[in-house]
Amino acid sequence: MKTAAIIPAGGKGKRMGARTPKQYLTVQGEPILARTLRVFQLSSSIDQIILVVPEPDVTDVRTNIVEYYGLSKVKVIIPGGKERQDSVKNGLRYVDEKVEIVVVHDAVRPLVTAFLIEQVIEKAREFGAVASGVQITDTIKRVEKSGKIAKTVARDLLWLTQTPQAFQREVIIEAYRRAYEDRFYGTDDASLVERIGVPVWMVAGNRNNIKVTTREDVILCEAIFGRRDG
Repeated sequence: MKTAAIIPAGGKGKRMGARTPKQYLTVQGEPILARTLRVFQLSSSIDQIILVVPEPDVTDVRTNIVEYYGLSKVKVIIPGGKERQDSVKNGLRYVDEKVEIVVVHDAVRPLVTAFLIEQVIEKAREFGAVASGVQITDTIKRVEKSGKIAKTVARDLLWLTQTPQAFQREVIIEAYRRAYEDRFYGTDDASLVERIGVPVWMVAGNRNNIKVTTREDVILCEAIFGRRDG
């Protein structure tokens, strides 16, 4: 049975204040998107990649990233939607019936490892739905709108959720169908699955697997890739 990866890359980099969308910014001389895709390209657990980008970028991405970097597992490059969830929904339309597991991963998490991809796929085969993340180590405070601390929250069972997340194909398709039927938008794919009553399991991720959102994140990626590549 096959495994497909959906890579939503529709961000516009508003929080970073950059003219170039963050997925196209370069780290150690290569676009973030290319670095993310390469990990999936080299993973023996991934059979095909469905890449979702802003509609005006489809041709340029095909030429300057997918073809230029030899990313042959990219089955299709399709236009994204208004929100990330809309982009993943578009990608699900291109998942064929021979696919057993669907992996969803943010394009701007280029520090993902092949080992983590393999872990979430293996657990998704066993349990049906899996997210990756790291346990919270800082003290957590619930704060009122006024700025007053209302409560210190026990952190023992709290995790910061990341991607990749992996699901049996019928599970994620049903979760998305129900979400749009109910006009529900979640903060990640796992939240859509949770709301239809399917348990989602957590796999320990990697603290380096950051989502590039700010300029500081780019600097951190530069440092980590510089150490790895060197």
